Amino acid sequence: MIPVNEFMPAALEEILRKAPMSPEKLAFAWRQSVGDAVDRVTSIQLDGTVLRVRAQSAQWQREVERSAGLIRSRMGRLLGAGIVRSIQVTI
Repeated sequence: MIPVNEFMPAALEEILRKAPMSPEKLAFAWRQSVGDAVDRVTSIQLDGTVLRVRAQSAQWQREVERSAGLIRSRMGRLLGAGIVRSIQVTI
């Protein structure tokens, strides 16, 4: 028997990857990838394969830029490989 805490994340990732892209799907993947604190102080838009992030301050801009590799990896697991190829952050 597979423990629920191992099965559910993988199942959620698979379901989400297969769903059509929508603003809600993107927002969900962002929130899951960065957490509530960063989600509250940013807004996002997918422009082709570039995720454009608008941060509330220079401090949050630096935080997102510093974590961009990890964020891209997490977004890739949720949305599919290659959906987000780069992240551009502005204030």
